[in-house]
Amino acid sequence: MATCVYIVGDSPILLWGLSSRERLHRMFQSIGKTQVIDNLRMVPANSSILLIRGDYVFDSRVLSSLIQTPHVMLKTLCKKRLSIVAAHVPSHLKDDALDVINGTVRPDVLPSIHTQTPETLTSAYHAQLKKSDPPFVLPITLADQNTLEHKLFSGAYKGITDLVTKWIWPRPAKWATLVCVKNGIRPNHVTLTSLILVMITGWLFFNGYYGLGLMTGWMMTFLDTVDGKLARVTVTSSRIGHLFDHGIDLIHPPLWYIAWGIGLSAFIPETSWISLKIVLELIVGGYIFGRLIEGAFQVWLGAFGIFCWRPIDSYHRLITARRNPNLILLTSAFLIGRPDIGLIAVAILTVVSTQILLLRFTIAIYTRLTSGTLHAWLATLDNATTNQSLAIRLFTTQPTTQVPSTTGHNE
Repeated sequence: MATCVYIVGDSPILLWGLSSRERLHRMFQSIGKTQVIDNLRMVPANSSILLIRGDYVFDSRVLSSLIQTPHVMLKTLCKKRLSIVAAHVPSHLKDDALDVINGTVRPDVLPSIHTQTPETLTSAYHAQLKKSDPPFVLPITLADQNTLEHKLFSGAYKGITDLVTKWIWPRPAKWATLVCVKNGIRPNHVTLTSLILVMITGWLFFNGYYGLGLMTGWMMTFLDTVDGKLARVTVTSSRIGHLFDHGIDLIHPPLWYIAWGIGLSAFIPETSWISLKIVLELIVGGYIFGRLIEGAFQVWLGAFGIFCWRPIDSYHRLITARRNPNLILLTSAFLIGRPDIGLIAVAILTVVSTQILLLRFTIAIYTRLTSGTLHAWLATLDNATTNQSLAIRLFTTQPTTQVPSTTGHNE
């Protein structure tokens, strides 16, 4: 049976073009097994209901945990004042829970309902986005609108990814996402544009127009970042869109390298035994083998990506032989007038990266057989960790205090 959800109040302040109520509707629709109702009388007897404040923005992990956890009230601390912002209670307690959320009665009117915080309700580890990021529930105020939008955008970003996506794209991607929201551009529109740029780039490489091809190629990689962030901040992710986006990402890189090789007017290796055919075979074969290793690890060993297993694997992900690091090599070689050297550099990085993956996969098999279940290193961190190692600083979001609010909330 679907859990009934009742949204208490709303906020007129839009975050990434969405009102709080509309955002919550989309988030619950994405979670599934829920039914948002407008009248408490619609709640079936002997069922449960989740009442939730409409003037707060909720982390999706918090909402999922609230749905899965009955007999719980959620409290947050803002400006040293305690607020009850949600309650998942049996249907016969719905009126008392509503009074608690509205602040007209104290929480102890519900002695059978235990109280939790976002941090105790759900883990900081976000498996889908490959990062550790403390869960949040924050009041929506006009003074904090920009801060909250930044929080939602940064929350949509993967923690473990390549160096370009992690450090170069965030600021321009946020601007581009805002432009898309203001102009009604949807994530699938951006993904379709990326596909067109994939084909244009391949054609340009094939015909030796490397400068133009690199321009369109970098544009494609940028839009590949934007579409995912746009989907998450506007809560418009779909299974079809996800498969479309990742299908493009999986298939096109080796085709670009082949087109680059074909477009060379001259291939001048430093040693006689290296030919264009061998270089392309190393690139394509290494790419496919590396992807197979990643898939095998996730299916057979970890139920998470190999780059999330240990910090060393997360460091490797920054420069592993994927599209963006390889484009850096190709761009550098083009700028010095030796596109053939760029292809050789991609082949070397691919071989080295694949060997590292194979080594880590072998170690993982041994560890699984001798020590039991593998765990992602981010999943083992405490919500309030004080560890300040380089890996923690690079791949996690450190806990911060709640966003200040200028309005009062129930105690």
